[in-house]
Amino acid sequence: MVDVALHGGAAVTAEVESRSRVLGRLRLTDAAFRNLTRAAALAVLAILGGVMLSLVSGALPALREFGFNFLIEERWNPVTEKFGAIAPIYGTVVTSFIAMLIAVPVGLMIAMFLTELCPMRLRRPIGIAIELLAGIPSIIYGIWGLFVFAPFLQQYVQPALIAAFGEIPILSTLFAGPPYGIGVLTAGLILAIMVLPFITSISRDVFDAVPPMLKESAYGLGCTTWEVIRYVVLPYTRVGVIGGIMLGLGRALGETMAVTFVIGNAHKISGSILAPGTTISATIANEFTEAVGDLYTSALIALGLILFVITFIVLAFARYMLLRIEKRIG
Repeated sequence: MVDVALHGGAAVTAEVESRSRVLGRLRLTDAAFRNLTRAAALAVLAILGGVMLSLVSGALPALREFGFNFLIEERWNPVTEKFGAIAPIYGTVVTSFIAMLIAVPVGLMIAMFLTELCPMRLRRPIGIAIELLAGIPSIIYGIWGLFVFAPFLQQYVQPALIAAFGEIPILSTLFAGPPYGIGVLTAGLILAIMVLPFITSISRDVFDAVPPMLKESAYGLGCTTWEVIRYVVLPYTRVGVIGGIMLGLGRALGETMAVTFVIGNAHKISGSILAPGTTISATIANEFTEAVGDLYTSALIALGLILFVITFIVLAFARYMLLRIEKRIG
């Protein structure tokens, strides 16, 4: 009896020690995984802070030299070292606005067609084609825009716009001047094509996430397809749709190569969107390798800092809108 009891106690003790080792190993693994993910998250903040500090440090000489006038001055003369950022800022904002004005409704309509109206055998080919558009390098868009799209606009579209709106106040200024082919409008159209896959793909995915029961209930009440989209799909997915639009806007604000090919790279502000212009990213890409002198280099870095701030404000505002929508929905 004594031997059995002793052997039983040893077995229980060994089992407890084994379980303790396993639990200890699991705790260590869990702690290591938690610290690893935390380090990855903090690394993002560190990289973001490092980028911001380096931009501020590089931009300080230009900001000290020109002050607030750097933001409102149109002149950009490397010879006399007089720099102003308003023309690139204007070009960045206007081309992005044109791109989103076209890409948002078109992208949403494509997503609605793919999820609600498209025959099943066509959904996959069209969806793949749209996703492939997102994978085309931007320089390909630029080359195509310069040699194919811009001549087409110069020969057919821009003369028609000038003739159609030439007698209408405000629009006559907006579509004035000779049809160069390249210009702010062409850059905006190229950007619209480039951001279209992002908006379409994300909208299609969130539209697909709508529970079928909600749509079937609406159809059961006699709603048309448009009414189901308008009153069920869009309200249910608005947070995801706005997120996709903001992702496309971020791409439009920072796009460089494609815009550089077709915008004309002129440091001036024109009332006509047919005229050549420039953007912040195009100016940096064109001139950074040619910048001689600390002030010239600092002015280009200051442009990068302005683009960083614009993008940060846009994304922060989008996040604020999403929070308000989520709070209102509850």
